[in-house]
Amino acid sequence: MSENRKAVKKRETYETSVKIELDLDGEGKGSIDSGLKFFDHMLAQLTKHSGFDLVVEANGDLEIDEHHTVEDIGISLGDAFVEALGDKKGIARFANNLTPLDETLVRTVVDISGRPFLYSGLDFSREMVGDLPAEMVEEFLRAFTNHAGLTLHIDLIRGDNCHHQIEAVFKSLALALKDAVEVVSDKMPSTKGKI
Repeated sequence: MSENRKAVKKRETYETSVKIELDLDGEGKGSIDSGLKFFDHMLAQLTKHSGFDLVVEANGDLEIDEHHTVEDIGISLGDAFVEALGDKKGIARFANNLTPLDETLVRTVVDISGRPFLYSGLDFSREMVGDLPAEMVEEFLRAFTNHAGLTLHIDLIRGDNCHHQIEAVFKSLALALKDAVEVVSDKMPSTKGKI
């Protein structure tokens, strides 16, 4: 295992200022301030259940809407994820997870492939939860997937309560990522010799 699977990323645009600190071998501790309380709650779920340590400091143009902030956090987290993984030698690479939350069930399947692809079968039951538009969940997933170099399939199998639906998405993603980044050998998990 790499002794230091950590990364710090900063992203500055005219629309946002984002700083991410990520430790893949952490204890599930986080300090998260996106300016969006429900999104903070979801990133806290991602942190806790992945076992990653995560710091998110973001200031965005929320007076316009939530899009730039959520997307840029996804971009920055994806960039940090790639850097923290290093050459990916020895990782499990593939993982899948089924996560229930009361009446809701979410399936996540991930391949740390270096080839970005997102399939999201997410039909949420309402437009807003707290201060977060439900559609921003897919924007976050797309930005993170593209910059992390993941193949990610995530399905909302069932569920009625939108809070439960979104929270199960973040928990399921966290648990799949936790398994996929686990160091299980000293070999490169690809016939190509690199990912």
